[in-house]
Amino acid sequence: MTRIDVHQHLWPEPFLDTLRARRTSPRLVGWELELPGERPYAVAPAHHDPVLRDDGDAAEMLVAPSAALGLDRLPPAESAALFEAWLEGALALPAPFRPWAGAGTVEPDPAALRDALDRGAVGLELAADVLAAPGGLDRVAPLLDVLEAAGRPLLVHPGPAGAADAPGRPVWWAPVVPYVAQLHAAWWAWAADGRARHPRLPVCFVALGGLGPLHGERQRSRGGDGRAIDPLTFVETSSYGLLAVDSVIRVLGIDVVCHGSDRPYAAPPRLGFGAAALHAIESVNPGRLLAHAPQEVYA
Repeated sequence: MTRIDVHQHLWPEPFLDTLRARRTSPRLVGWELELPGERPYAVAPAHHDPVLRDDGDAAEMLVAPSAALGLDRLPPAESAALFEAWLEGALALPAPFRPWAGAGTVEPDPAALRDALDRGAVGLELAADVLAAPGGLDRVAPLLDVLEAAGRPLLVHPGPAGAADAPGRPVWWAPVVPYVAQLHAAWWAWAADGRARHPRLPVCFVALGGLGPLHGERQRSRGGDGRAIDPLTFVETSSYGLLAVDSVIRVLGIDVVCHGSDRPYAAPPRLGFGAAALHAIESVNPGRLLAHAPQEVYA
């Protein structure tokens, strides 16, 4: 079985060097990460060493820079330099690592994304708050058009927590509150308008889409329309266990649920499903997301 982890983070040397060369945040000072409006974060060097990473037995591990860094909203030249450093280093990582590309969203550059895909990026990581913002789909449409034309997937990941990660909050606050809220909003922005605009684009929301799928009953009770399961809109399981994953499967079915770990920040729990369900989540469904298998349906 080809076990695929669709959501990990690993920063290669060219990317680390470029972050350290910056004089304003986001930047690295030694191994301390400084982000605008957020508390400094001590980065563990071993987490970004591909030799030392303990990543289980996945045959493919898809790594991204993390949209929470906010690189996409920097001035275009700064954003382009950081994403190029990321891609250069990530493409040089040994198997089984494969990279997601990043892209600026202030002035989206579809040609740069097309080049990243041609060089070996599997798809694009995009910040959830950008996708969910009023006019967000208009802003990133040039990037989504490139992905759709190439048959490559979109990974929706939380953007920066910013002021929501204020001093005095518990250390878990940002990933549990603003990150989840962003994903929830992005899930429903995509359901409301994104799929109609990009009918052939595979998209995967990290962290079960902030549990947005579980709010379908409320959406319908407030005037929303009940729609068939979308076979090209996936979620991945990072940071959640059996109860949450099982609940989302009951709403979406198992065919759109993929394995993701968010390593090195989280380790996947044992879900306790049977062999057939695990095979779907860890192999078949990620393969469909990445077009390793035909896009047929299901629901």
